[in-house]
Amino acid sequence: MKKGMNWLLLLGVVVLAIVPLLLVQDSEFGGADGAAEEAIKEIAPAYEPWFQPLLEPPGGETESLLFAVQAALGAGIVGYAMGLYKGRLDKNKK
Repeated sequence: MKKGMNWLLLLGVVVLAIVPLLLVQDSEFGGADGAAEEAIKEIAPAYEPWFQPLLEPPGGETESLLFAVQAALGAGIVGYAMGLYKGRLDKNKK
């Protein structure tokens, strides 16, 4: 029963990720940085950024890849720490 529920939850996650991509045609999924930049230009057209990026990624795909890798590493570290502390807690209970 538990194994079947895990597969059902995984299927739900996949459906939630794919359905919007199929239903929303000819749209560009931009990031929060681009939306914030546009909002700032609307509010204060003379605004100049304080800093410029040290490295400019060659394309939007590279930027998305770097963000995904960063998120995966962070999730891995958090998951490892949670598992480590859970294991220690279980070991101390015995």
